[in-house]
Amino acid sequence: MNGKAYESHNESAAAKLLFLCDHASSAVPDELGTLGLDDSDFARHIASDLGAGALTRDLSARFEAPAIIGRWSRLVVDLNRGADDPTVVAKLSDGRIVPGNATLDRAGVEDRIARYHALYHETVAAKITEALARGLVPIIVSMHSFTPVWRGVQRPWHIGVLWDRDGRLALPMMERLRREKDLVVGDNEPYTGALENDCLYRHGTMNGLPHVLIEVRQDLIADPAGAPSRAGIEHWGARIARCLGDALQAMGPPTILVSKT
Repeated sequence: MNGKAYESHNESAAAKLLFLCDHASSAVPDELGTLGLDDSDFARHIASDLGAGALTRDLSARFEAPAIIGRWSRLVVDLNRGADDPTVVAKLSDGRIVPGNATLDRAGVEDRIARYHALYHETVAAKITEALARGLVPIIVSMHSFTPVWRGVQRPWHIGVLWDRDGRLALPMMERLRREKDLVVGDNEPYTGALENDCLYRHGTMNGLPHVLIEVRQDLIADPAGAPSRAGIEHWGARIARCLGDALQAMGPPTILVSKT
């Protein structure tokens, strides 16, 4: 495991897929202490996407494809935000003030970015460059999870597919998931995929690479304490792999999409 920003799996694999997980961990570097938070805060969705890291590792193994997984909590720095985004270091998350971030000035934010954000994105960019040099057009699959209840409202979706202007993989993935009759599938739900300078915008959209972001509801892949559910990971890993494999076949050979703007 890299000591600063990420862990990687199947590094040498020449597969066409590249899995990412920005919010895999609730860990905080020793030098930042606990950010002034309690242990219970780190078991909540504000600290990580519960179960998403384990699910990403499962899919990386199933497809024998490389995966790059964030090592630190999103409360340290949010890898799914651009460096200039005002929420890249959250001062408040779902009503919880983050004391270790609340008084951080711009220099402090830039230090967080330099230490814990930049290397992750440099590594993703290098992996893409390496694949292209091998004659492969990498397909990026970003894995996330979402809390089943938000601000007192129960969310109906089991799984969501997030995308922006490039639906080459997202659209067949949604179509395939919806053939699973017991699933409620979100189209840009519970969030929108049109977030400029987020991870997929930076590495997928701006490079013209096929990509998709998949959100799985947390209670399906994590236990009530926030730990990954072995049964849930196995079930959803197999299910997503089956649907993703069919969606990739429907998409056809990946190409670089040249922007018309």
